[in-house]
Amino acid sequence: MNSEASLPIAPAAPRARRSAQASVRWGARVVTVGGDAPVRVQSMTNTDTVDAIGTAIQVKELALAGSELVRITVNTPEAAQQVPYIREQLDRMGVDVPLIGDFHYNGHRLLTEFPDCAQALSKYRINPGNVGKGDKKDRQFAQMIEAALKWDKPVRIGVNWGSLDQELLAQLMDENARRAVPWEGRQVMYEALITSAIQSARLAEELGMRHEQVLLSCKVSGVQDLIAVYRELARRCDYPLHLGLTEAGMATKGTVASSVAMGILLQEGIGDTIRVSLTPQPGESRTQEVVIAAEILQALGLRSFVPSVTACPGCGRTTSTTFQELAKQIDDYLRAQMPVWRVKYPGVEKMKVAVMGCIVNGPGESKHADIGISLPGTGETPAAPVFIDGQKALTLRGDNIANEFHALVENYIEKRFGAMTNDAGLALHDE
Repeated sequence: MNSEASLPIAPAAPRARRSAQASVRWGARVVTVGGDAPVRVQSMTNTDTVDAIGTAIQVKELALAGSELVRITVNTPEAAQQVPYIREQLDRMGVDVPLIGDFHYNGHRLLTEFPDCAQALSKYRINPGNVGKGDKKDRQFAQMIEAALKWDKPVRIGVNWGSLDQELLAQLMDENARRAVPWEGRQVMYEALITSAIQSARLAEELGMRHEQVLLSCKVSGVQDLIAVYRELARRCDYPLHLGLTEAGMATKGTVASSVAMGILLQEGIGDTIRVSLTPQPGESRTQEVVIAAEILQALGLRSFVPSVTACPGCGRTTSTTFQELAKQIDDYLRAQMPVWRVKYPGVEKMKVAVMGCIVNGPGESKHADIGISLPGTGETPAAPVFIDGQKALTLRGDNIANEFHALVENYIEKRFGAMTNDAGLALHDE
């Protein structure tokens, strides 16, 4: 045996996070962010906030998809007037997801002039790059913090490199010009992002905000830029950090960029809440950004949101599309049921299902899953063994394999996770 293999290989795992813990509330719902809380998924609507019904419907869709915090644009007096009605509609629908108000340029006025809006929101996002210029900047920033204090709301100091504080950037560029060996322009930009965020956070604390109720973000569009900025931001402070690319892009590009950047940082223990900022394809649901955010966390083993479906990519052995169709059908079904199952079948989100296409890896992968099926490949005997809890349970044959396996999955969930619910109910009743 190779002497280098005398010690076991340690499994990879994300590092523990180091941050304070914020609390974002609406009614009895409390979403903790940071500290020992799980990494939270959040999203943002793209409706016109003036359309209270349309916005409430989209917020509900995002919440049902798994978004634990939802941000809405509050950019005009008309939008601010509608925020309480959006909150009211959500409460009527039984959707208690906290709402975050996204403010730029005039947030100080809107939070002051529309107290019902300020009260209906659960958190405020403040961009220090556009709260005002010159002597107005600190005064208008202070007005927003005063509203947060009055209504006991946490704030996110959200810096973007597309709307960076130009006065601060000019100051840092002047300082850089005086260095014996000047930094590169990109490095000055990094410093401006981090300095703006931390200085604003400290000013908020000086005005009365509790340390743990201030969250930070420094968003950029490039993967390597995001990694560089957040590594240093995490090194310099312990504020809860909101993680995400500011403009990830469309479809595959946005998904890959977000997954790579956030995957690296989360593995290093950096990031307490995430948002995947996708540009939707025409006709695509806004909920796609929530699905991808949840998949990133689930892939890293940080959280479980929905039962995972393992399926092979297919090859010359699997000329039939049956396994592809069945895998999609099962995956779609599991996701659609999760809003109900989260309550009815606690723990079901950790279940693993395998839908494999031939005998090479099919039986092995199916044994590793809670329930799995190995469909016949090209030239194989037309039989599909089903494995349950690692053991071969039965073999399906004929033209109705897909429906029969679907029924087996439903029965498995009811027996395993329904029994857990019943046991918990009996135990509670016995007490």
